Amino acid sequence: MSAWLLRRLLQAFFVVMAMTLIVFIGISVIGDPVETLISQDADQGERLRTIAAFGLDRPLWAQYLAFLNGAIHGDLGNSFVYNEPALRIIFQRMPATLELALAATILSILIGIPLGLYAGVRPRSPVTKFIMTGSILGFSLPGFWVGLLLIMVFAVQLGWLPSGGRGQTRDLFGVDWSFLTMDGLRHLVLPALNLALFKISLVLRLVRAETAEILPQDYIRTARAKGLSERAIMFRHLLRNIMIPVITIIGLEFGSVVAFSVVTETIFAWPGMGKLIIDSIHVLDRPMIVAYLMIIVLLFVVINLLVDCLYTVLDPRVRVSR
Repeated sequence: MSAWLLRRLLQAFFVVMAMTLIVFIGISVIGDPVETLISQDADQGERLRTIAAFGLDRPLWAQYLAFLNGAIHGDLGNSFVYNEPALRIIFQRMPATLELALAATILSILIGIPLGLYAGVRPRSPVTKFIMTGSILGFSLPGFWVGLLLIMVFAVQLGWLPSGGRGQTRDLFGVDWSFLTMDGLRHLVLPALNLALFKISLVLRLVRAETAEILPQDYIRTARAKGLSERAIMFRHLLRNIMIPVITIIGLEFGSVVAFSVVTETIFAWPGMGKLIIDSIHVLDRPMIVAYLMIIVLLFVVINLLVDCLYTVLDPRVRVSR
């Protein structure tokens, strides 16, 4: 196990190093931030001073080495716009994004697993056909359109929920959270639901497929022959075996929820990392964009590593090769 973990850590290190090169070079060759950040009426001297202040007058390889040196010491550069460390600004916005992602993940679990179990246990039911049709819509409908529709119905027409913002927050461990207040929860419902729709459909269909595969197994027949109730079979045998692939998928998908919350945060004016990166792209704030992408890369690498470790713990049939 220790040798396997060491190999995975080395693989993760090389993935992160490769991504630093790809991200840095890819962002550096796209556009000129000086053209966006300074006035069109600026003279040549002011432009040269701005280029030197941003460090853009050095060769690309020198800029990359300076970036690596700063990254080793926890410094991914100063934002061109805010003139503050990019990591500090992103960490200020990160709790809002993590809160939204966790709420969406919890919704996908609470809604997707029961509906998937029902659809798997009763595959010919009219309710199951309705559920599966809804899951197709969850996969197919674009998130930005669904978000606008939710705002139109629940915020504009019915007036039940606010259309944007984070609402009132409360401090916990030095971080502001929306779920600790009723106003914050009301602001959280619509963006979390919009972000969770695709994940609900994914979890639902996965649970249904696993249920249909497990129910004909011999140990389920044996449990029924012993006289166990359907409830006991559901929770002791069926659900425990279903949760292994479900936890794997949910863990891997959590990273994508954080990374791809950009559209939802923009539509609902949610003050998280996604809205920050959109604003940074508009002005070509390179340090901010690079810092955001590197955090997402690290998040995916860490989540994949944790899911691999958790999978080997949950499933005793998995044996890591030497």
